[in-house]
Amino acid sequence: MAGSQDLFSGGPATARHAPLAERMRPRDLSEVVGQSHLLGPGKPLRVAFESGRPHSMIFWGPPGVGKTTLARLMADGFDAQFIAISAVLGGVKDIREAVQVAQVAQGQGRRTILFVDEVHRFNKAQQDAFLPYVESGLFTFIGATTENPSFEVNSALLSRARVYVLESVSVEELMQLIDRAIDILGRDSDTEDGERTPLQLAPEAREVLARWADGDARRVINAIEVVAESAMAAGRTVVDGEWLETSLSQNLRRFDKGGDAFYDQISALHKSVRGSDPDAALYWFARMLDGGADPRYLARRIVRMAVEDIGLADPRATQLALNGADIYERLGSPEGELALAQAVVYLACAAKSNALYMAYKQARRYAEEHGSAPVPIHLRNAPTKLMKQMGHGKEYRYAHDEPQGYAAGENYFPDGLRARFYQPTDRGLEGKISEKLAFLRQLDRQAKS
Repeated sequence: MAGSQDLFSGGPATARHAPLAERMRPRDLSEVVGQSHLLGPGKPLRVAFESGRPHSMIFWGPPGVGKTTLARLMADGFDAQFIAISAVLGGVKDIREAVQVAQVAQGQGRRTILFVDEVHRFNKAQQDAFLPYVESGLFTFIGATTENPSFEVNSALLSRARVYVLESVSVEELMQLIDRAIDILGRDSDTEDGERTPLQLAPEAREVLARWADGDARRVINAIEVVAESAMAAGRTVVDGEWLETSLSQNLRRFDKGGDAFYDQISALHKSVRGSDPDAALYWFARMLDGGADPRYLARRIVRMAVEDIGLADPRATQLALNGADIYERLGSPEGELALAQAVVYLACAAKSNALYMAYKQARRYAEEHGSAPVPIHLRNAPTKLMKQMGHGKEYRYAHDEPQGYAAGENYFPDGLRARFYQPTDRGLEGKISEKLAFLRQLDRQAKS
């Protein structure tokens, strides 16, 4: 099975040779740090634990906030068999194996909790495979996801599970975990004569480490372990902020390239450009690059911003965005990123208009509503003699031969249809476009009078 079958008895996890994260894994709810909005007195998950009646659920939240831990604690609290499947590595075969194991447990009068990590990675057919067993009560289903389950989990499965939203661990809570980790490492450092040489973190190092973890409990625990090993190798018992910076191999913010944090940040970048704030736009652009975002993805979104939020108010914006994307392809990182940054700043400072974007959406809706209205005879192509005899192109007025290059009063819509989608603003070049369209419409009115 791609996952692991684990009754969560907890014995080996306390051994000194086990990873620090396992030694620190909570054995009951009182040891859980964070998620007080779910685990506090009278809160939903606390009530679920105390009810004695497990129900299917989905834990939605960023990495390292305790989704797996809570699922294990639920199995332990209900004296249920715990089966874990990773949707990244697993498939239908693993689901079948889990069903067989659960059926054996059911025959022995024991409950089963099936935990599916990264459940959004399963396709529709794989997610559907759980439904009959969830409905029959063979096992209690617990899914974990970093994605919005409304979009990534089948509605049928979602309707049978309660969604709990887990939050990033706060800096204060991460510092509690750091203190607990230091205490465990200190106990493990006891010598045979009973003397204790615990690792100590200076106050500024403790806070730096908590902020560096960026809400991820797993990350801060792993970092403590690395720091402790580095300190031991260097013969240090006290870690200050400066030494901490050098002992960590990278100092990057967590960046979930496929999750909600990703889309929240690109949304912030887009809205900063739309809001004409070049400084905020640069910040979000730099933050996403710092976190590992693909510059090519950012380049595509920057072009979209130019078309959606600037449009014909400043057509140079689209060209500059395309130039930035092309320069990045030619130069790569980091040189090409400067061209993208230039595009971001230009877009933020440019005149704004969503008139073209709105006109396009309205035209799409209008076309869908009115179906396949026939092209008027005078606008049809007439490449053959037969078509000319049928009247195709007859009475078409060639605009270049008309006064001012405009066939005043001519109709280019299907018969019986008429609409106005594009409403240019008075900002930037669109101000000139607006004036020209107003003049042409005046000519139309005069032609019809």
